[in-house]
Amino acid sequence: MSGEYTQEFVDVDGARLGVQIYPEPDGPPGAPVVVIWPAMGVRARYYRPFAAALRDAGMAVIVADLRGTGESTPRPARTCRYGYAELTADVGAVFEALKPRLDGRVRVLLGHSLGGQVAVLHQALHDADTVDGLALVAVGLPWWRLYPGRHGWNVLAFTQGIAAVTRLLGVWPGWGFGGRQVRGVIRDWAHTARTGRFPVLDGVDAEAAVGRVRTPVLAVSVDDDQYTPHETLDHLCAKLTAAPMTRHRYPVSEAGAPLDHFTWVRAATPLAARVAAFAATLPRR
Repeated sequence: MSGEYTQEFVDVDGARLGVQIYPEPDGPPGAPVVVIWPAMGVRARYYRPFAAALRDAGMAVIVADLRGTGESTPRPARTCRYGYAELTADVGAVFEALKPRLDGRVRVLLGHSLGGQVAVLHQALHDADTVDGLALVAVGLPWWRLYPGRHGWNVLAFTQGIAAVTRLLGVWPGWGFGGRQVRGVIRDWAHTARTGRFPVLDGVDAEAAVGRVRTPVLAVSVDDDQYTPHETLDHLCAKLTAAPMTRHRYPVSEAGAPLDHFTWVRAATPLAARVAAFAATLPRR
């Protein structure tokens, strides 16, 4: 038990997913709920400042740890076989476990970076009706061709180099990027960087499935994002051809503080207000 949230767990397929439940916001009961899915290697507790801003904006907040990160198990090892398919299925397992808290309430699934890719794939491959709105913050497909000039070649070498080391060692040790990760996650992530497309998952063409998603989307890229700059989110949004789209670039002038792929979390009060306003446009259950 933290002073800020209650730590709970959801068991799924031999994994145990840590879920942080924040207190209900002030105001009438039944506030919209935002469930946050984190970036690669980022613990759920990192989002505490953002959770506070969302609660102040009138939203109930839940944050999950990605499988293998933070309070979630298993610890990434050579013996682990999961990848994007399992991370995506984990979203549904958490929503099912939280059903008593979510029934009758507007639900927003908010993903950051890898968590945003996973959120999109959940809507594409599983029960899309579980979620009323999809919020993507500092997310993108890091396709190397989207980066200018030599930087693109550096992205290609960086991402595929990590994939090569992971194949060699059987696990990514987390050397300077992404935390410790299993082969399957790195394989699928490197595929998006190499091809600009989602991989086939469990025999399903995820790329085509994304084009059929109809969930309303709030897509936010942030200034000075070193990993998923504005163009990478534009590329992802272009795949969501059937989804009502609200696209926003979150600038330093709006945040009132420096921004990058991670630090936006600590300068997110205006962004939290945007998420709450987005939730208010979604039909109530």
